[in-house]
Amino acid sequence: MSTETLQEMESILKLQKKLHIEEGPASIELRKDRLNRCIKMIKEYSDEIIDALQKDFGNRDPKSSFLTEIASTIGVLEHAIKNVDKWTKDEKRPSNVDRPFFIRMLMGFLGSKSYIKYQPLGTVGVISPWNFPVNLILAPLGGIFAAGNRAMIKPSELTPVTSEVTKKMFEAYFDKSEAAVFTGDAEVGAAFSALPFDHLLFTGGTQIGKKVMKAASDNLVPVTLELGGKSPVIVDENADLSEVAKKVMRGKTMNAGQICLAPDYLMLPKGKSEEFAKASNEAVSEMFADLKYNEDYTSVINERHYERINELVSDAKEKGAEVIQINPAEEDFEQQELHKIPPTLVLNPTDEMKIMQEEIFGPVLPVKEYEDFDETVNYVNSKDRPLGLYLFSKDKNKEKKVLDNTTSGGVTLNDVIWHIGQEELPFGGVGPSGTGSYHGHDGFKEFSHAKAVYKQFSADLMAQMMPPYKGKMFESMKNQIKK
Repeated sequence: MSTETLQEMESILKLQKKLHIEEGPASIELRKDRLNRCIKMIKEYSDEIIDALQKDFGNRDPKSSFLTEIASTIGVLEHAIKNVDKWTKDEKRPSNVDRPFFIRMLMGFLGSKSYIKYQPLGTVGVISPWNFPVNLILAPLGGIFAAGNRAMIKPSELTPVTSEVTKKMFEAYFDKSEAAVFTGDAEVGAAFSALPFDHLLFTGGTQIGKKVMKAASDNLVPVTLELGGKSPVIVDENADLSEVAKKVMRGKTMNAGQICLAPDYLMLPKGKSEEFAKASNEAVSEMFADLKYNEDYTSVINERHYERINELVSDAKEKGAEVIQINPAEEDFEQQELHKIPPTLVLNPTDEMKIMQEEIFGPVLPVKEYEDFDETVNYVNSKDRPLGLYLFSKDKNKEKKVLDNTTSGGVTLNDVIWHIGQEELPFGGVGPSGTGSYHGHDGFKEFSHAKAVYKQFSADLMAQMMPPYKGKMFESMKNQIKK
């Protein structure tokens, strides 16, 4: 990394912090203007964004790119515009709740009150990943800009064409004092994460997240970490396996499984793996008549990740798992330039296999069997807490058992992934899958400082409770407590 790049990042952060103090909190009108500019920017550059994604991935489903990177992002920003007036209002809280009733009444009558005032933090750093490189910059900006902050952004080096488009469109719509984009390799990312932001949002893998958190700690920068992990799917014995397979394979083939919330392994009753495999084959065949040169089926991002996923499958096969490749047109994937991997089931995996130890982040799904439903809860609890958990069941008691006795960032019942699309539900992980959350009102709060304010009444009645204790109020309070 050049010295000039580091100096530029430091200079812009210093400028943004300076203007934040000098200009004061951004008005509601300015916040809405920034959000509206984001929407206009995405619309203007939508075709260029989709083309850039195609180049970075080798093949990225253009319809999926439109839905996930363009349409859904606009929806998030519009939601913020619609609600920012409400979110920024002071939040009333009751005063003196620990005081005797007559004291509370008197203090309220005399004008004491408590409230929370939400203030912008200042400058929020955003480090975005490669799997949804536009959405995972612009969607968080819904909360960041609604809260009145400025932003500095480091997009992924694994999608360089998209990162350059991102930089170009921000420079066209924003002054660097409001939002600035810095492209570059992992060295630039490391320097970026060490800057003294007022808050830092990182979306990516757990191992990199640890490094980001450590770097931020040197400046005591609070962090929101959106990581990942092995999100389980639990299938009840009475679930319709055809319906389960259809929904799970939709989630597993979307972006070729390169989603932090993609189902990472599935547990179903003993003896049902073959039925699930057959249903999965039918579900994939309905979506894709072929895969190899089908633009609707996305490539793995690069050769390194392609080889990593194939090595996970090979390791599982060598250690005794049954591998079923779903390949509707029976195409040869040995010789190809697009790094595509067909949807693949790994039956009867064991914990000694790497595929059950690492987040897969690809179109491969291990399928475990259980004899007793309690085994599923115990197994999930024996692993790191996941970002997502999915349960297919019509049994309310089993639903309650899973919800009450497992801990995950979020849950979708009778489908996968979709809880992330509910803008008024907080999105975030827990433990190794992340810390902090955003989306909607929760995102506004995450990127705000909740300042506690108490307004004291004007009459100095408290004097009777202070030395030299000549008044009767102190004795009255003692009597109230003794009752």
